[in-house]
Amino acid sequence: QVQLAESGGGLVQPGGSLNLSCAATSDRIGRISSVNTMGWYRQTPGKERELVASIFSRGGTNYADFVKGRFTISRGNAKNTVYLQMTNLKSEDTAVYYCNIKFSKVFDYWGQGTQVTVSS
Repeated sequence: QVQLAESGGGLVQPGGSLNLSCAATSDRIGRISSVNTMGWYRQTPGKERELVASIFSRGGTNYADFVKGRFTISRGNAKNTVYLQMTNLKSEDTAVYYCNIKFSKVFDYWGQGTQVTVSS
């Protein structure tokens, strides 16, 4: 099994910043392919989960239009870690943010989610 642990959500005022972190681990050595894509998605009540940003193990990134110029996704030095730096947050960024890892075309794992609330 693969587990993803997210941290960093919380309450922030509009225009503020938050950083999210996620680490993917497995109790079986070599279970997680070194070639993978990690990403952040978000979901609000009544809406489908949507991609925020993703990053390939070799460094390529992909951002949703609504976060371009405000959010930055990056890989950590530790294996299978990913960060999301969120700046200039808006009320519409309020959502549960989920970490995801995909590899070997068939494996797709999710974290439990972390709440981000942007409100004055």
